[in-house]
Amino acid sequence: MAELHSGMSRPTILVVEDEAPLLTLLRYNLEKQGFRVDEAADGQEALMRVAEAPPDLVLLDWMLPALSGLEVCRQLRRRPDTRDLPIIMVTARTEDQDAVRALDTGADDYIAKPFVMDALMARIRALLRRSGGVATKGVLAWQDVSMDQDAHRVTRNGRALHLGPTEYRLLEFFLQHPGRVFSREQLLDAVWGRDIHVEPRTVDVHIRRLRKSVNADGEVDIIRTVRSAGYALDLEHA
Repeated sequence: MAELHSGMSRPTILVVEDEAPLLTLLRYNLEKQGFRVDEAADGQEALMRVAEAPPDLVLLDWMLPALSGLEVCRQLRRRPDTRDLPIIMVTARTEDQDAVRALDTGADDYIAKPFVMDALMARIRALLRRSGGVATKGVLAWQDVSMDQDAHRVTRNGRALHLGPTEYRLLEFFLQHPGRVFSREQLLDAVWGRDIHVEPRTVDVHIRRLRKSVNADGEVDIIRTVRSAGYALDLEHA
């Protein structure tokens, strides 16, 4: 597992976890990989830490004393300055509906306990890449949608769109291939990466979130669902 190069900027990870042994283990492994680590033992402290010094990513436990991880996620998503902050939910809950609930609340990804540390590190690096750690050059435009990849800004009909890291990457991929239909599996490979195991239904959750962001009242839905096939950026709806 490659460590971050010492000459690179070191991203800060806020670990929100009330189990001291796991917190210690996470800090050790994250720092070993070159990340800076901040800590919070409960939800209120997490919100205070983010307000004081916004991290590059939050590793957020679901089951926290007083204020749950879900509520922390909701509050961060309501705030303009943190609504795009990358969040990975860590949960001991393994039911599919719990994973979907975490994503619907605003988490960008989730991982179930007990987890393999290598898998968690891969998810963290993938999400940091998707959140704009490495800027690509140019402007992608289609119909009334424009994406400035350098500035990491997206507009539709002149209206600024506020997208989470995963929704941004999904739209970026669609803008690179307008009109083409992609299966859930193809989108998982392109947006999440082949080394990350994510359930296909996760794509549906993020597509729904992307639709909500890009389609204002009175605007045509630009994300076409093709039954039994997948999704496309297309104005032609069957």
